[in-house]
Amino acid sequence: MDERTYVLIRGTVEQVVFYNEENGYAVLRLAAEDGAEVTATGAFPNIGPGEQVILTGFWVTHPSYGEQFSTEAFERRLPTSVRGIAEYLGSGLLRGVGQRLAARIAEKFGEDTFEVLAHKPERLTEIRGITESKAREIGRQFVEQTEMRLLMDFLNEHGLPVSLTPLLYKRLHDSAIDALCENPYLLCDSYYEVDFKVADALAMELGLSMLSEERAEAGILYTLVFNLDNGHTFIPVEKLTGAVCALLSDDDVVFDEVRVLDGIERLREKGRLVREHIAGRDAAYLRDIYTAETYLAEMLGKMAERSYQYDFDVDELLRALELNSAFPYSEKQQQAIGMAARNGLVILTGGPGTGKTTTVRGILQVFETLGLHTLLAAPTGRAAKRLSELTGMEAKTIHRLLEAGFAAGGRTAFARNLTNPLECDAIILDEVSMVDITLMQALIEALPHGARLVLVGDADQLPPVGPGNFLRDMIGSHRVPTIQLTEIFRQAQQSDIVMNAHAVNAGQMPTPSGADGDFFLMKRADPAAVIETVAQLCAKRLPDHYGFAPAQIQVLSPAKRQGSGTYPLNRRLQEALNPPAENKREKRFGDTIFREGDRVMQVRNNYDIIWERGDGEQGTGVFNGDVGELVQIFPQQECMAVRFDDRLATYTFDMLGELELAYAVTVHKSQGSEFDAVVLALSDGLPRKLLTRNILYTAITRAKQLLVIVGSMDTVAYMVENNQKGRRYSALKVRLRAESAADATQID
Repeated sequence: MDERTYVLIRGTVEQVVFYNEENGYAVLRLAAEDGAEVTATGAFPNIGPGEQVILTGFWVTHPSYGEQFSTEAFERRLPTSVRGIAEYLGSGLLRGVGQRLAARIAEKFGEDTFEVLAHKPERLTEIRGITESKAREIGRQFVEQTEMRLLMDFLNEHGLPVSLTPLLYKRLHDSAIDALCENPYLLCDSYYEVDFKVADALAMELGLSMLSEERAEAGILYTLVFNLDNGHTFIPVEKLTGAVCALLSDDDVVFDEVRVLDGIERLREKGRLVREHIAGRDAAYLRDIYTAETYLAEMLGKMAERSYQYDFDVDELLRALELNSAFPYSEKQQQAIGMAARNGLVILTGGPGTGKTTTVRGILQVFETLGLHTLLAAPTGRAAKRLSELTGMEAKTIHRLLEAGFAAGGRTAFARNLTNPLECDAIILDEVSMVDITLMQALIEALPHGARLVLVGDADQLPPVGPGNFLRDMIGSHRVPTIQLTEIFRQAQQSDIVMNAHAVNAGQMPTPSGADGDFFLMKRADPAAVIETVAQLCAKRLPDHYGFAPAQIQVLSPAKRQGSGTYPLNRRLQEALNPPAENKREKRFGDTIFREGDRVMQVRNNYDIIWERGDGEQGTGVFNGDVGELVQIFPQQECMAVRFDDRLATYTFDMLGELELAYAVTVHKSQGSEFDAVVLALSDGLPRKLLTRNILYTAITRAKQLLVIVGSMDTVAYMVENNQKGRRYSALKVRLRAESAADATQID
């Protein structure tokens, strides 16, 4: 039996002792109506000094801090006194309004202050020093903060993460609460990253039937969207119905297949879903994914058939290039360069040390001789930077090349598209194995008619995180001219990293180097021992023995939380490489402490983050996988600065959910990057599904000068033997094969 005595307290917030932006948990000092000082704990989204609150809860005794009021529900009231209004406005609520200006505003307008801010902000110009533009901006901020607080209170009331507030407000503005009440399942959009069960609980609270058509449709769409991250462009209908029934059923309600099939049909009629017989499957697609796959099959098929004729001898041009090259081209390299000159679409693939970079340089020289304006691109910033260094030409990320931005509703939009194509005659795209079909669709749409496309990548590396298996499907279709480089050049044979990468790819155990080599195995099985050894290597042994600065060393792991995953690794590495110090500011966000000097990674595309270069150039946009250094935290302004190469980006504290510590990153996140030294953590206890040969191969190929595997040799052996690449439902390969694509029929 609950013996708690619930009471109600009214008071004014005097101080916010602690606040967690991620979940709204706070510790407050209150001046209660009876004159007592109260310490209150609980979820108080975006609370500030000066606010009047009504708390419902009970008294508890904390072993260290004494008597506290544990709050289970609260209501907030805007302050009514001049002093309270001044404290509220001067608490950092509004940028550019400090305590002095807040006091002047409160004294001028008294109890009408909030009415003026919300509806008549032009009256602020009556205060000396406030211009018309500043008055409008103060009013805009006040309205936005008021609307966001209402949204936070709604989320908190229904047990939803208050960290959703900026995302919901960015898309839906002041209609967010109405939209959630009308359709709680909008939270299942990948933009919000909310689990279906969370949205489902809100729907039940709001009175939606568990057998409703809306719930069935939401479950179908969620399952299809969820499986995009597993790489599937479609789901066979029989598997989709089973998965949705399991998702929507519980001990009290059994959701049958008929309801799911009816939901699929309704979504098809609404244009949200496409159902098609292809590759012997009854396939269900999200509409935009179906459009991407069919568009790519059509356009790439046409490009693969395009050829170019010249009034001079291309082979003679190749011979002239070879005379000026430091190394002779192999037969396959010559074939690749010649094919790129003569064909509209070419794939160049091969493992480390097989001469892909030399071949790309040759292709660039031929294109230059032919008078072609060529653009270079790669999926990630690091991959683009590496391509620039290897070729001596500027390379951009695909997002930068296509001038990515936000459309209405927070969706990605590209300024370069069908109606505004890129200005070029050819594009060379590196690290193609990372590119999913939606991004590739955007690139092909922006490609001018008649332009060449050279795709470069290693088909044995990990497939993209997003939908499709683009590079492997292209090669497997046998429709696109493809050159696979297999010869390991002599200079590359001197690297144990290169030779062991090929050995692992062939299913053989890697062989450690001798004392002067570049590939080492350190046997540790227990996760704690692995993590401690990795910390010692990064902080002391590799810098002392090899001269690597900590910034040149990247730690990798297949997993995030389990075993020697990136989460526990980052905590220990932060402690070893960037410990607390009096001159280093910190900011806690959830379980993470961000500290000045930390290495951090952006974990989602954000086109609105403002950055500035040293020469004064400004721009916006930081993308998933970009790694930088946290250079300064500004507590009063509630923001911090992160340096990404030559760009200094500004993050407000409510954006910290987009950053992670990056002393250790997953192998997936490392794709497209190379590092001087790599330490790979492979303890016991890692998830089996992540212990595959291509993950090990990809990790090894990230290292340029040194690779150290710290872990269990049983784990290494298991990864070498496990050549399962994980099946992906994708029909691009079939569609590219003309005879199979002709057999596809859509169910109407």
